[in-house]
Amino acid sequence: MKTPNRNGLIAKIKIAQKQLDMADDAYRAMLERVTGKTSCTQMNLAELQAVVEEMKRMGFKQTAPKGKGIRPHLTKDREALLNKLEALLTAGGKSWNYADGMAKKMFGKDLVRFLTPNQLYKLVQALQIHTNREQAGKTGEL
Repeated sequence: MKTPNRNGLIAKIKIAQKQLDMADDAYRAMLERVTGKTSCTQMNLAELQAVVEEMKRMGFKQTAPKGKGIRPHLTKDREALLNKLEALLTAGGKSWNYADGMAKKMFGKDLVRFLTPNQLYKLVQALQIHTNREQAGKTGEL
């Protein structure tokens, strides 16, 4: 397990404060109730962790940052397939998160980077078929 760092915990607490829509006075009262201190800068790691746990109890839900996903690292046997996959995603206006979702649905793997070259080939084929169908639908052909 990764050891939490001080700045990361403080950032998480500030995010939780915004998510819970806590006014500053209510926030500081909660800090004092949990740790006896009114500022995160005065707390040690254990106290910061206790504050995070209290905020989770109050309803804070930690979520992953939203974005376009990341392109997997290249290996020689996957480079051409990943380039083709990236081209299909770009042409279709889709993100790497879309490809990760397809990998999860097709193979039970959470991310494209966990696919074998054979699975990656099948994913590229499926995305190519999907792209062809979308283009045929736009032109009226079927």
